[in-house]
Amino acid sequence: MIYKQFKDKKLSTLGYGGMRFPTKKIDGKDLIDEADAEKQVLHAYNNGVNVFDTAFFYHAGESERVLGNVLNKLPRDTWYLSDKFPGNMIDVKDDKLFLDVAWSGMENVAFDTPADIFQYQLDKCGVEYFDFYMLHNVAEGTYDFYTDEKLGIINYLLDEKKKGHIKHLGFSAHGRYETIDKFLREYGESMEFVLLQINYLDWSLQEAQKKYEVITSYDVPILAMEPVRGGKLINLGKEPEAILKAAKPDDSMAKWAFRFLQSLPNILVSVSGMSTMEQVKENLELFSKDDPMTDAEKEYVWKAVDAMASFIPCTTCRYCIDACPEKLDIPMLIASYNEASNEFEWYVREVLDALSDSEKPAACTSCGACNPLCPQDIDIPDTLKKFADLITEKTK
Repeated sequence: MIYKQFKDKKLSTLGYGGMRFPTKKIDGKDLIDEADAEKQVLHAYNNGVNVFDTAFFYHAGESERVLGNVLNKLPRDTWYLSDKFPGNMIDVKDDKLFLDVAWSGMENVAFDTPADIFQYQLDKCGVEYFDFYMLHNVAEGTYDFYTDEKLGIINYLLDEKKKGHIKHLGFSAHGRYETIDKFLREYGESMEFVLLQINYLDWSLQEAQKKYEVITSYDVPILAMEPVRGGKLINLGKEPEAILKAAKPDDSMAKWAFRFLQSLPNILVSVSGMSTMEQVKENLELFSKDDPMTDAEKEYVWKAVDAMASFIPCTTCRYCIDACPEKLDIPMLIASYNEASNEFEWYVREVLDALSDSEKPAACTSCGACNPLCPQDIDIPDTLKKFADLITEKTK
């Protein structure tokens, strides 16, 4: 196992993610196969993994309990537990914090204060402190909630850190790089790390490169999540897989994904949600040596990405914005369209939910004033119309 130093800790560069435990049918429901999960976690631990990640709503709230049960059979000073404050799925009503049932898959549970939630998580994991604790998904739709001075979530968590109940405080992020930059400008002195969705597909598709560069500019280390994008980078499809196999016939698709992350110096840990023992063993092998991807190999990756996804080639020069009478953030909308046209996932909806009607692509009047200013010759009004039509189709 390769390790990297983080303050006083030596962290395994492979982390075990508790979002995709093996499951089995129990009374018609897909529930965690706890015996199988324990075998996998212990095998990872016995082969050098010491970073384990969970969250409030993973597996409808059962991930914390299951992971805590396994880890507590081991010496507490030999593993590091990461958890998250579930602000991305909380509604505030009558000064109480209600979990969004649709998000969590849990029953509608109410808490009076952030302290109630934090203590609930400590108890569920069976620990006295979290080694890593974070605000779950700082993004456009959660920014105001997390920074609400009346709720005082950040100050409360900093107090818990002073008490020793949090060793290191950070945040996870699926938001735009501008939002991450804003949050780090305001709260960066208190944030010790960021958990970021980053992989070679999202390097362009979700502008992960810009997010990586922004976070790195603040000298904040990154933990990578979704390194194989929930399995998408394991099953690429015939054409993109053929491109990578032509370059290195013996390498698995997982190896390409993890070696890409190894080539990014500010990645501390790659957190992988493993569902089978075969995945655990393969990942352990991949992190048994440092083998970063070369620039020449990345060219094959970019060719594979081009075969997987179509992109509007916006370079974010922002010339178009000056000419737009509606003052639309056209580069942001095009980046969102790139993502949505390839996979209309929840993080696309989250970006759209944070926009007013006057900021959405349907607000474009098709005046065409932007087109002559675009160095990439993008038909911007046509692109925004296609995006608006896609939103209508996907949100019926």
